[in-house]
Amino acid sequence: MKKITIAIDGFSSCGKSTMAKDLAREIGYIYIDSGAMYRAVTLFCLDNGLFTGDDIDTERLEQEMGNIRISFRLNPETGRPDTYLNGVNVENRIRSMEVSAHVSPVAALPFVRQALVAQQQQMGREKGIVMDGRDIGTTVFPDAELKVFVTASPEIRAQRRYDELKAKGQPADYEDILANVKQRDDIDQHRAVSPLRRADDALLLDNSHLTIAEQKAWLIEQYRRTCGLS
Repeated sequence: MKKITIAIDGFSSCGKSTMAKDLAREIGYIYIDSGAMYRAVTLFCLDNGLFTGDDIDTERLEQEMGNIRISFRLNPETGRPDTYLNGVNVENRIRSMEVSAHVSPVAALPFVRQALVAQQQQMGREKGIVMDGRDIGTTVFPDAELKVFVTASPEIRAQRRYDELKAKGQPADYEDILANVKQRDDIDQHRAVSPLRRADDALLLDNSHLTIAEQKAWLIEQYRRTCGLS
């Protein structure tokens, strides 16, 4: 069967990564979490003192980009890929609120996007991949055979993020998370390079009131239709 590229874009905390991981596992494709790559760069900035308040030392970061190596390795316990930064598993650390509060301005930097888009395009050269992010269907893989744009209300997304952090035993405040979600939406949609937008040929999925099983069934159906299997 001919393999395709599946691009899943959308707002933060819509569950894009979870649905993309599950879809990839279901159809035997490789999953690439582009958002985790930007989070890893942000964690590198935080760990190496590149932030002064909300300001980034962009000159130093640009010099350091060649030293930032991001990879994904399958976790045998979860059956899903974990994110590695320079050989160290940072999967849990990149999901923290501290990283969430700083990732959008890092992701908006043109030289960061250029470097990571090049890595992502290299990863997807052989097709048979599912990738999620903010600009996969518009910038990274504009010719992807299947594009999905995911949305949900800010309140629902904040609640999901709150529940996720609490389940991991991490500190969480709903109002802080909601403010962060809205701030990230604004930054993502109005950045100068590759702003978040729905591609003209992307299917819209509002999962505000869908169960995980319902959205999985919908995704599988779109995959089968695209591949001429239904």
